[in-house]
Amino acid sequence: MIGSLHGRITFKSPPSLMIDVAGVGYELEAPMSTFLQLPPIGQDVRLLTHLVVREDAHVLFGFGSEEERRLFRSLLKVSGIGPKIALALLSGISVEGFVRCVQQQDVAALTRVPGIGRKTAERLLVEMRDRLSLTPSGAQASPGLPDTSPEAEAFGALVALGYKPAEATRLLKVAGPGTHSTEELIRRALQSAARD
Repeated sequence: MIGSLHGRITFKSPPSLMIDVAGVGYELEAPMSTFLQLPPIGQDVRLLTHLVVREDAHVLFGFGSEEERRLFRSLLKVSGIGPKIALALLSGISVEGFVRCVQQQDVAALTRVPGIGRKTAERLLVEMRDRLSLTPSGAQASPGLPDTSPEAEAFGALVALGYKPAEATRLLKVAGPGTHSTEELIRRALQSAARD
């Protein structure tokens, strides 16, 4: 997996760009939010990446922030949402704006993004409500907005292991409050789950 690229921009024409990394040109597609932050051709840039493997092609996507890449990856898990629609969403709405849409169940805002019809918007709101990170307190947070507290990191790890957000929250409450490391919280939560 290619996680990031650091090199010189040799071509850019939205949504495509090329980065020369030690003599190898990597073609990428990027959302407009990333494009607007790119330096001019000939200058160095570092982008986080996500590789999509299809039957007919391998397509590399580039992102200026971890928040964008995380949301892109979450969107790809929604049934019927492919890389093109995910890219359109990131180009038409910020990460924070998307989180607000999901929190407020704002179908109208999503349908303003080109390529997003009412049915797709409704499906996104339903499926992303469960995919967006819930902090242990139960408040909604962005899939990418950094919360580096041990509780939030442990919560993210439990969700990545397949626990539903509500179950992960419950396990962390059982693990006990106090100043525990992320690893200790995960260990205690998993022990609690094993006892259930």
